[in-house]
Amino acid sequence: MAVRYPLEPPVQGHFLTDAPAPAIEGDALASPEGPRAADILGHAFARPDLLREALTHRSAVVGRKLARGRTARTGGAGSNERLEFVGDRVLGLLIAEWLAERFPHEQEGQLGPRLAHLVSQPVLAAIASELGLPGVLSVAPGESRAGVRRLATVLADAMEALIGALYLDGGLAPARRFVHRAWEGAMTGLAEPPKDPKTGLQEWLLGRGMKLPSYTVLSRQGPPHNPVFVIGVAADGQEGTGTAGAKRLAERLAAADLLAKLQR
Repeated sequence: MAVRYPLEPPVQGHFLTDAPAPAIEGDALASPEGPRAADILGHAFARPDLLREALTHRSAVVGRKLARGRTARTGGAGSNERLEFVGDRVLGLLIAEWLAERFPHEQEGQLGPRLAHLVSQPVLAAIASELGLPGVLSVAPGESRAGVRRLATVLADAMEALIGALYLDGGLAPARRFVHRAWEGAMTGLAEPPKDPKTGLQEWLLGRGMKLPSYTVLSRQGPPHNPVFVIGVAADGQEGTGTAGAKRLAERLAAADLLAKLQR
């Protein structure tokens, strides 16, 4: 599908491209545990500072400032939050464009759920894990020990930030190539418009005369501003679990986990 008003590659003076690059101790672009970040994206960055910023969790920025005796009131400056803002819009555009090409006879009511699913936190986090993104994220040591690199919220945000960095460095073309490669499996698996995992689980059980699932909060850890919920769901003698920074998302992940087990 031709985009009527395509986004143009950024120019100097852009509100993001003129931002100072975060100072990162060590090499956030490479990891002994996995591939280099540039290899994950398949793009040689003209501005590596954009890639570094995309891989920097806000905890790493706050931790460095505290270590240097500076105020921690950064508002996320230097982290990947600004690039995430851009990447979210770019990803939505590219997925919408792709869906319109792939399903030319569907209308908004069918394309909308597909789009919502493909840009959802669970899908982004799953793709990020498959690509090895947790191994190249820069986070504070304490957050790293707590497993922040594996949180769906953190991985999804970092994935959007990387797409934002790709766009700002090279425009839509490299971002489109990456999205088509990374989302190929998720896209081809959408034979029918998807349903919310909790709805899908409920319908699967009711269609077989079974009782509705029961959800339980197995644990809640972390500070109030950054909680980690572990939710369990049980039905038909089987259980599923989900872990996320929000209770509703953890429930959805648990429902998807249980539904996959039941369908097997």
